Amino acid sequence: MYLALLGMLWFCTRLKGQENSFTINAIEMRAEPGWEVENGKNLTLTCLVDISTTSKFLSQHQVLFYKDDTLLKNVTSFDKEEGFFIQAARIYDRGNYKCKVVLNNKEKTTRDYSVSVKGVPNPRVIVDKMEVMEGSMVTVQCSVPEEKPPIYFIIEKLEMDIGKQRKEKLVLNKNYVTMDFPIEEQDHVLIFQCQAKISFGNFLEASEFTKSDLVTVRETFSIPSFQITPEGEITEGDPLKLKCTIRVTHMFLEDREIIIQKDREIVAYTKQGTEVTYSTPIARVEHIGNYTCKVESSKISKVNNIFINITELFSKPKLLISSNHLDEGGKLDLSCQISGSPLANFTIQKENVTITNSQNFTKRVWVHDSGTYRCLAAIRNVIKESDPVQLSVFEIVSKPRIFHNSESEVIKGQLLELYCQSINGTPPIRYRLCKMNVCKNQQVIFSNQPARFLDRPTATMEYTCVAENHHSQGSVTSDVLNVVVIVPVARVNLSILLHEEVESGKEVVLRCSTDEGSWPIHYKFYRHNAIVPFFEKTSNDTQVIWHTLQASKKDEGQYYCIASNRANLHSKIPKSNIITVKVTLAPWMKGLIAVFIIGAIIITLILVARWYFLKKAKAKQMPVEMSRPGPPLNSNTEKIQSDPNVEANSHSALSTLSDNGYNDDIGNHTMKPTNEHKEPDHLNVDVEYTEVEVLTPDLHREKLAKQEECILSSVKRIWDNLVAPERKGTETVYSEIRKADSGENRHSRIQGSLDAT
Repeated sequence: MYLALLGMLWFCTRLKGQENSFTINAIEMRAEPGWEVENGKNLTLTCLVDISTTSKFLSQHQVLFYKDDTLLKNVTSFDKEEGFFIQAARIYDRGNYKCKVVLNNKEKTTRDYSVSVKGVPNPRVIVDKMEVMEGSMVTVQCSVPEEKPPIYFIIEKLEMDIGKQRKEKLVLNKNYVTMDFPIEEQDHVLIFQCQAKISFGNFLEASEFTKSDLVTVRETFSIPSFQITPEGEITEGDPLKLKCTIRVTHMFLEDREIIIQKDREIVAYTKQGTEVTYSTPIARVEHIGNYTCKVESSKISKVNNIFINITELFSKPKLLISSNHLDEGGKLDLSCQISGSPLANFTIQKENVTITNSQNFTKRVWVHDSGTYRCLAAIRNVIKESDPVQLSVFEIVSKPRIFHNSESEVIKGQLLELYCQSINGTPPIRYRLCKMNVCKNQQVIFSNQPARFLDRPTATMEYTCVAENHHSQGSVTSDVLNVVVIVPVARVNLSILLHEEVESGKEVVLRCSTDEGSWPIHYKFYRHNAIVPFFEKTSNDTQVIWHTLQASKKDEGQYYCIASNRANLHSKIPKSNIITVKVTLAPWMKGLIAVFIIGAIIITLILVARWYFLKKAKAKQMPVEMSRPGPPLNSNTEKIQSDPNVEANSHSALSTLSDNGYNDDIGNHTMKPTNEHKEPDHLNVDVEYTEVEVLTPDLHREKLAKQEECILSSVKRIWDNLVAPERKGTETVYSEIRKADSGENRHSRIQGSLDAT
């Protein structure tokens, strides 16, 4: 034994030491008895594996079976064939099957093989009762224990293979269904059958119908039956009796009710016993018709019908009247007639009060004779009544009165209520409203109340009304009602007469006018954004004028007006357009203002120029005063040169003149020594003093003259452009100014030339 074990170990070691080669050549499936199988038959699926290897022995491999990609079986095998057995295949077993082989790190899978299972097992049908009574319930259970849900069940109730009721239901979580069927009064021997349907994808399989055992139905009570007395032909006046009878099973203990109906009217009923009776001592034609006997319990109802015919003894009488509408004092003739003219007793009544026991009646009628008349005919013990006849006796209509609510005025476009009434006259009375002799609206009043008409007059109108009834006299017309209509002011317009631009001192005229409106009209004039009017007036005219005699600047602005009358009290008061009034100055005032303005400008310029010239003159006289005996020249010169105010003023004045069109040499006013060579001090002082005394004042006066001449020329040009008629006087002033300064100018020019030399 030990030697055998050692041999096997040695053999396995030799196998491991060798490397074998293998390959999976093919894999396929086979089905027995086939891929399509009947429901309930066994099915075997076999997986065939073809493997090639260098080993002498078949290698161990895994075989896996799948249904719709779900693993069903996993087995390790050395065989080339491996099977999967399905016992009693059902619908839920159908699907796509495949197998896969796995050998070490290699695997191979078959294609999908479709397995089809045909048919559904016949369901089992069970009823809870084999004998039932009418009105009870039978519970039916249908099941397919071999299959899996969902299952669609159909259960039918049959009697003599005739379908009476059918129920269907889809069950999702179980393979059976329970349904209740009521037992009706027409059921006798019943049988129930069931069918099961199972769907798989797009396929549907259905079983055969399976029938249950017989179910016997016992009657609770019989169908009702009629008994009629007298039997045979029934004539008017005979006593009539109807009896309805049923038979009840002794086991039926429920409450029941027996009812006799004529058409839809219940004429007799009982809730106890087995019969009900309807009777009348005298049969009449009205008793002809269909009669129904109905027996009802909580769940069962049984019915029987019968038709009863009654022979008429005489026809229904008819009341003849000479006329349904008579005037007061007219003649009334009444006659009661029967077809065939048999002997009968007649009675004529008014409002169920007998007025005669004869066949005919005649009298003169008045209003109180109006009413309903009928006649009665009697033969043996049968009395018949005619249809009612309505008689209306008409009193003549009195002259109608037309009126309206006079407490308030009538406004254009608003609703006006008019009333027309005749105090006397038998209704119905027809009233017609006539407007300007044209009658359109009408009403029929069934009493002596006034008729009400509605109108919306737009102008003063004349109304009349016409009243009439069925009296032969005809219609009566009322007096004329004159209705004054107040027209409200609708549109207002404000305009300015003459011109919109008014010269001061002249007249401003505003006119406020309306398109329409009843007088008097109240006008109000407003300035724009003002609350209180500045002028108002009440007038019997469609326009009002406001004016001011002498316009001024305070009259300038925007204006509007409003107009209203008593019809505008309850409506929006119309407002006019807004106009703008402009007040301009008269030409003579414009000229006067221009003269004042120009004069003020000239005076201002002259004063400014004089002030400027005086200031400059004072500033330039300082070097002349410094030439008088005093401290040494060097110290004065240094003081003057060190004063920045003087130099700044000088440059400012000269730059102003340059802006006015003059360009002078500013360096002429600069003090500089005439001899740059060194000499005795007293000689230098004399030379410098002589230059300051002679040259500086002349040059200063020459510049001042030029500045003054420039300013005067500018003033002259402004004056010539603005006031041409006064140019001559201005030129005279300018010429005098030039003459006054001519001497100084010449002196300045002479000294300037000497200095240059």
